[in-house]
Amino acid sequence: MGEKNVQVACLTLGMFATNCYFIFDDNFTDENGKKHGIFIDPAEKGKMIYDSLANKGFVVDLILLTHGHLDHIGGADELRKLSGAKIGCYEKEMALCNDLHLNASVYFGMNAQVVPDIYYKDEEEISAANLTCKLIATPGHTSGGCCYYFEEEKKLFCGDTLFEESVGRTDLPTGSLSELIRSINERLFVLPDDTYCYPGHGEITTIGHEKLYNPECGVYRI
Repeated sequence: MGEKNVQVACLTLGMFATNCYFIFDDNFTDENGKKHGIFIDPAEKGKMIYDSLANKGFVVDLILLTHGHLDHIGGADELRKLSGAKIGCYEKEMALCNDLHLNASVYFGMNAQVVPDIYYKDEEEISAANLTCKLIATPGHTSGGCCYYFEEEKKLFCGDTLFEESVGRTDLPTGSLSELIRSINERLFVLPDDTYCYPGHGEITTIGHEKLYNPECGVYRI
């Protein structure tokens, strides 16, 4: 097996401008020349996601959810049916994924539900498509919110836990601001400063930048 060349593709979808990510090793292909990867947070339009990836020769081996809000799961079921990939999430987010009240669907007149196939534990290692990541539980935005940390690549997919110089909202069911800030400081800010953070909304940032410039949970320097 040659050296990895891990790349990240992003689709921003829906009324909430949700970032959906496809992470893959550009040097890893199957016998048909297809490149396999992991898809994170299919916000909506599962068929469009599937077709866009297929047209570029990409194959989804696994679907991961950072949390169960409607704008992160809306395309998951359709993408699963078309790709055959299983859906995984943190075990403490099980109820929210399939509850229209808990996942905020009812507040926006929508019907987003999904029943994941796999429930991971905190710090469980996940392997698919020649990639390995670790689930980091980061409750606060929701009680079962999590991040996926690709340590070798120094990439963190942080959903709605951490944003560029901001944090996720905590006024929806199961949210807690104190819990969110604790999660960020105790679970994320201990990662290397040069770790890239891929949030559910907004721009890519780094752990080091957020430790210095995030007024919600770090030391804000002027």
